[in-house]
Amino acid sequence: MDTAPLSLNGYQAGAVRTDRTRGKGTGLDLAVLGLFGETGSLLSETKKKQRDARSYLGYEASVVEEMGDALWYLAVIADHAGLRLGDLAGRDLAGGPEPTFADVQPQRALPLHVPTVAFEHTLLQLAGAVGRLAALGARGDLAGSPDLLERLSAVFGLLVAAANEAGVTLEQAAMRNLAKAEDRWPATRVAPPLFDEAFPDEERLPRALTIDIFERTGGNDRRYVVQRCNGIFIGDRLTDNIMKPDDYRFHDAFHYAYAAVLGWSPVTRALFRLKRKSEARVDEGQDGARAILIEEGVATFVFGEAKQLGFFEGQRPGDLGFAFLKSVRQFVRGYEVEACPLWLWEEAILAGNEAFRFLREKRRGRLRLDLVGRKMLVEDLPT
Repeated sequence: MDTAPLSLNGYQAGAVRTDRTRGKGTGLDLAVLGLFGETGSLLSETKKKQRDARSYLGYEASVVEEMGDALWYLAVIADHAGLRLGDLAGRDLAGGPEPTFADVQPQRALPLHVPTVAFEHTLLQLAGAVGRLAALGARGDLAGSPDLLERLSAVFGLLVAAANEAGVTLEQAAMRNLAKAEDRWPATRVAPPLFDEAFPDEERLPRALTIDIFERTGGNDRRYVVQRCNGIFIGDRLTDNIMKPDDYRFHDAFHYAYAAVLGWSPVTRALFRLKRKSEARVDEGQDGARAILIEEGVATFVFGEAKQLGFFEGQRPGDLGFAFLKSVRQFVRGYEVEACPLWLWEEAILAGNEAFRFLREKRRGRLRLDLVGRKMLVEDLPT
């Protein structure tokens, strides 16, 4: 395990790899807006903790995350302007040509339980410094301004001071930020092993599966969806279960996408009687009724969000919102699928919505699940 101190410029290189602001907006405007937003989020965390001192949990973790996000935008702004993050520390403070976070903040971190007065004042100063940086951009070419280095250095210095007063280290914030970026936009996409790899064949999700889904019309023009696998009809007849029809009856495409891409779907396991009964704890804790309800909750939440955005038509890997994906994974906290990275969740969600759009348009289709390739394809159902 690499325990070498993280350098400022090394962090910047990692941050820039996931920079999606370049080429969007005008000059540095988008990155500056991002820095302004993250500074505001730090102030918001402080406000929440003061207002809801007893009930607000995770304050320290939130402060570390928001500091990491602010640092990310600062590193990106510097990169856009042709500056290194180490340049912002100043030679006297950095102590060398390749300054580390330990150089600029050598003391140990202390637990942050409540916002201190000094921390609050420094955050307000930080907000002012970021505001002055934004004002500089509003007057012209920010990247070419002779005052840019001074303004960025002031922001960095206040971020260090805020971390000191908060009792956290910027190195910790930086490392968590890089891990967060890798979770969402990895350099190399390698899916984790399938969760049932070590179980008997009869308890594994099929590595290849073909499902036919089509719509029927019953009495009183009531529409429902049926499914077929290997010539055998499976599951119940599905309707929208809502006053205003919205084609939710095709939503099993989401469950099959979770099975194919994530290697996880208690709903699919129950449907095909593939619970992992050889291990009672797994059978009950990962494949039981509660896990099924959790997955249905995920599918309902994703459906509700997707419905507002055209079921993500035209969206590609890397396009779905970070906060949305975090919320999805929040649903499954405590279950095995929590270990799946956000980028894999995104691929599962996109695959499910692609299949859903196809089924909604054609009213029928064939899903081909490939758990080895971690993908699901949808195609016309032969007549």
